[in-house]
Amino acid sequence: MLLFEEWREQFERDGESPAIPAATVVVLRDGPEGMESLMLRKNSRIAFGGMWVFPGGRIDDGDFDSSGDLVTAARNAAAREAREEATISLDAASLVHFSYWIPPPIAPKRFATWFFATRAPAAEVAIDDGEITHHEWMTPAGAIRRRDAGEIELIAPTWVTLHTLSGYPTVADALDGLSRRRPRHYEPRLGTGEHGPVSMWHGDAGYATGDASVPGPRHRLEMTPGGYLFDESGYTDPD
Repeated sequence: MLLFEEWREQFERDGESPAIPAATVVVLRDGPEGMESLMLRKNSRIAFGGMWVFPGGRIDDGDFDSSGDLVTAARNAAAREAREEATISLDAASLVHFSYWIPPPIAPKRFATWFFATRAPAAEVAIDDGEITHHEWMTPAGAIRRRDAGEIELIAPTWVTLHTLSGYPTVADALDGLSRRRPRHYEPRLGTGEHGPVSMWHGDAGYATGDASVPGPRHRLEMTPGGYLFDESGYTDPD
């Protein structure tokens, strides 16, 4: 809980940090062991350094078109970042929007991020060994196992996305399933559970008060010493 105590102290001292608009794209392909996602390892000297992430970054002024629509700008940013970080060209208009994440107010640096998914193009992935130091195609379940084994680092939104994707056997299934559901909005409220910090979302019985012990439906991620535990028991999807 030390990290969250530090966050709380900073929040009480400096107030809420502004949310920076950002976008990321999950690039998928069908591999020999099942569906795979392109994962990139961030340079340790920048934000989320050392973490394995999907291509993405902040939304720039140049990502907006004449409409000024923020979701369109997010699509353009996701496609641009995939080109800059992995040298792959994506059709921004065809990206499937499936979730939106914004960290809690106490987080010291907040990226309000639109998540998209798409099928990988035929072109080879190439990185510049600058902002991105490694790339690898991983099955969602494989990435989660490696995180639990301490081999790679994943932030919670990436882990939850991989957990969601692990329920789809093929790219076609994933894109069809994600496009049919309403995009999920994740605005966590942090609490303390039996095993450590708990990130609760809308629909969790403890969300309104931040009390993770309140009985009722669960829609949360527990951060235990042994790994992440996703719990949506009793939760009803608003879709």
